[in-house]
Amino acid sequence: MTELGIAATAAGVVGAAGGVAGFRAARRRGLDRWLPSYLTTRRPAPVPGVPVDVLIAVCDHYEPKRGNAPPAKARARVQQWVDEYPRLFDRFRDSDGCPPRYSFFYPADEYEPEYLDMLAGLCRQGYGEVEVHLHHDNDTAENLRHTLLDFKQTLSERHGLLSRDRTTGEVVYGFIHGNWALDNSRCDGRWCGVNNELDVLRETGCYADFTLPSAPSETQTRKVNSVYWAVDDPARPKSHDTGPDLGTVPRPPTGLLMIQGPLAVDWSRRKWGIVPKVENACLQESQPPDITRLTTWMNARVNIPSRPNWLFVKLHTHGVKEPNQDVLLGGPMVRFHEALKERSARNPLFRFHYVTAREMANLALAAADRADLSVADARSYKYVPNG
Repeated sequence: MTELGIAATAAGVVGAAGGVAGFRAARRRGLDRWLPSYLTTRRPAPVPGVPVDVLIAVCDHYEPKRGNAPPAKARARVQQWVDEYPRLFDRFRDSDGCPPRYSFFYPADEYEPEYLDMLAGLCRQGYGEVEVHLHHDNDTAENLRHTLLDFKQTLSERHGLLSRDRTTGEVVYGFIHGNWALDNSRCDGRWCGVNNELDVLRETGCYADFTLPSAPSETQTRKVNSVYWAVDDPARPKSHDTGPDLGTVPRPPTGLLMIQGPLAVDWSRRKWGIVPKVENACLQESQPPDITRLTTWMNARVNIPSRPNWLFVKLHTHGVKEPNQDVLLGGPMVRFHEALKERSARNPLFRFHYVTAREMANLALAAADRADLSVADARSYKYVPNG
């Protein structure tokens, strides 16, 4: 069956289940963009009887000035993270003995030295790392290159943040695109403007992109639940729409590593009791962290063929929106960590690991290289903390 046929069939199933309302709901959620790939892609299953290592990274589009917040409010938002994160979560440890670790993707367009110094202090205590986020519109490749290099230098030299390539010593960074519009992937061209953005990212030291999934946005790629190489085609936008899986081919000379979070149709949760919910790995007020969601995240099987029992669970959020902040620095997240601990204690074949974005990329590369390393030993396989 052709991809178009699969899409029509899938839409028909949803439509039949929910009638006209169900069909329209499916289209509004952009299921036609990614559902064919979701239905046809078969990722390797974990080997039975062997421990499963669940690698959990929370990648935050961390925007203290969100909503044009005045300085006092933005500062208070960051201060709440600095104060509350250790107080709430230091008592938890993963299977390696690490506390919950967080990845703050800080916007270059919101730079404030004071806020970065505050986050750097929190990260030096072992609770996370800072990476690069960017909102831009109607941009050029030349200006984007300057913006990224300047911000990389500032984070590295002024704040002691980011990481370095273990071999070359180059300062490197992880990236999330603002408004999801990576590589000019919106149909109207807004919130980017650069068709060769993947090349610019790679050439300025980006070790991996963590933007996806972006569903229900139109920027969502056809390829889902994957760690893969994207090769830029400057003649067209959205070059990362597809690409070869990491570990199945040698690294393309101009490939940028893409690490996606889980994206799935969740029939256990249905709108009107009929239309399935979309699980897009988002943590927010309406989608709190919950141990029941973990099953769906694991079943997405975001993994590397040579290490199928390493399951990559990359989650995303906008953590300084007050309703979300209450969830991420409150009871729902505390209960999630408690549930992880309890599940691991009950099941010796279930191991969980709090990882940063950098560590997740290292683990993916180690798995693809078939390195005979534990999760703990592979956390800094290729990229090491700056300083």
